[in-house]
Amino acid sequence: MALALASGACGPKVSNNSGGDGGVDSGLSPVCNPGESQACYSGPAGTAGVGPCAAGNQTCGGDGQWKPCVDEVVPKAEVCGNGVDENCNGTPDENVDADGDGFTTCGGDCCDSTSEGCATPALVNAGAFEAPGNMVDDDCDGTVDNAVTASCDTGLASNSANAIDYAKAIELCQTATAGDKKWGVISARFVLPSGSGAPDANQKSIRPVFGGTQVQGGSSFVVLSTGNAAAVGQTSPGYAAPQGGRAIGSTSAMPSDWVAANQNNLPNAPGCPNPNGGLTAHDPVMLELTVRVPTNAKSFKLSTNFLSSEYPEWTCSAFNDFFVVLLDSTWTGQPANPTDRNLATYTSPTMQKYPVGVNLAFGNTGLFTQCQNGQTGCATSSGAVPGNITTCTSTAGLAGTGMDVTNPAPQFANDPGYCGTNNQAGGGTGWLVTQGNVVGGETIKLRIALWDTSDGYYDSVSIIDKFEWSVEVSQPGTVIF
Repeated sequence: MALALASGACGPKVSNNSGGDGGVDSGLSPVCNPGESQACYSGPAGTAGVGPCAAGNQTCGGDGQWKPCVDEVVPKAEVCGNGVDENCNGTPDENVDADGDGFTTCGGDCCDSTSEGCATPALVNAGAFEAPGNMVDDDCDGTVDNAVTASCDTGLASNSANAIDYAKAIELCQTATAGDKKWGVISARFVLPSGSGAPDANQKSIRPVFGGTQVQGGSSFVVLSTGNAAAVGQTSPGYAAPQGGRAIGSTSAMPSDWVAANQNNLPNAPGCPNPNGGLTAHDPVMLELTVRVPTNAKSFKLSTNFLSSEYPEWTCSAFNDFFVVLLDSTWTGQPANPTDRNLATYTSPTMQKYPVGVNLAFGNTGLFTQCQNGQTGCATSSGAVPGNITTCTSTAGLAGTGMDVTNPAPQFANDPGYCGTNNQAGGGTGWLVTQGNVVGGETIKLRIALWDTSDGYYDSVSIIDKFEWSVEVSQPGTVIF
């Protein structure tokens, strides 16, 4: 039988500075008398007094406000075979899947119908993620809206050889197996963009900071590089100047599905020349993650940041290094994911598409902000298209990366080194947001890759952080943070 509970608004108004807890002024109008107590219950209506579920007690503080409810027992996922009615619906040990979400009441489903207090039961189960602020125990762990911590990315070795550590570094903390129903990372590996082989060990790292770039979530992020994944002074791996580049010498075919979707032509910024090195990726690195999506997720996003020493002299040239975030998903809804799977693409208000790379600095897209304004594309003898950028807002993100060096020396013939007053060794986008749509419960593959185009000189860096699920559909692609 249901328990009649006090409303929480009783008694005359009292002074905000008397009695109870010392009279701390809350700034709110009093709703109760200090020292008063009442029964309280936050579970679904009709469940208090059923099975183990029971009301708790709350007291009125000196500020005339009710304090948190203590000692209450609310419904949680049913555990079969113990004779206890954990979900407090009147029937112990029942094992049903009334909402058809693939999770039974004994298999981790704490809300199988709307009568149990959730508006959409099929999205509440042990395979869901905890969506913040909706007052629902989405993942059936017994706690409503418990904060998801990012503590899994602390204490990771900067040069870790375990690809799972790189998933943790971007806050993908939970792991799963092919046979269970949990969401999480099923597998992770480092390969070349072709899908086989291995990148140079120095091309990846886990860092708490990269020069002037700070973490967006947790305490570390992933750094990928076509040279050494290190800023000035960092070790394991150590720093190597990006201007001129550390020519690792490795090559790979580019992702075949992405190439085929672009009709065997590399996508490029409008008005810029095509790469002249064919479909060969130079000094490539790729992190491949296989992930089961939470049952209640419809999209995800992550923070991305691209820096390149191809800026400014090789902007809008054949040497546009590529950064791609390829999503393999069964999503067929709207807005649609990109047909070539690459989420690292910016679509301008005029519907022009720009792959994330140094050519974002051509045409004032507004996404290349960590740089000096001025002339770009001054390597005209090597086919660069001259331009001018005015959307740079700061160089703080370049500090200590080696791309902040002024007046860098030319590295080879026809290399201007820099472009007049635009005289730093590189530039970057600053933090961007990259997002895509998914189907709840499916298994996706996420391929995050970086490579030099046309040659292995002049290195680029990609920084990835703060992976987050969402219960809302997104607009797939990349935009400014």
